[in-house]
Amino acid sequence: MSSEIINLRRARKTKQREARADAAAENRIRFGQSKAQRALTAEAEALATRRFEGHRRETDGD
Repeated sequence: MSSEIINLRRARKTKQREARADAAAENRIRFGQSKAQRALTAEAEALATRRFEGHRRETDGD
């Protein structure tokens, strides 16, 4: 029964560090774009939303 000893403080800090790194990577993608790229992305997202909403079924609403 010899298992590896884990320092919980160090594990918690490592987990927080990884979460911050993931958020930073996402922010680099989101905020690292030019104005034209942001407009193109927004337009593509709007088109995808319209297409998705267009396929929604309408119910009779009891």
